[in-house]
Amino acid sequence: MNKEEIYQKAIEVFGIPMQLIMAIEEMSELTKEIIKDLRGKRNFAHISEEIADIEIMLEQLKIIYKNADDVNIYKHDKLYRLMNTLEKERGDN
Repeated sequence: MNKEEIYQKAIEVFGIPMQLIMAIEEMSELTKEIIKDLRGKRNFAHISEEIADIEIMLEQLKIIYKNADDVNIYKHDKLYRLMNTLEKERGDN
């Protein structure tokens, strides 16, 4: 199975409501690990693991909401705005 097939199968096997709950849970776990890091309890392995979990869930969310194209458009627009902001901060306008 390729990645897309695995994501789709997870949605079919566990169901949309459970995968939405899982996405929320994974975001919460990354939040917790980042807070620990800010408090000086460094554990980059846990942060890396939680980022991986979220990336997997984000792919499933795009399948669930059938919005991968919209996400890409927003992502492109937001990166463009960020680039412009950074250029203004550096005085490159």
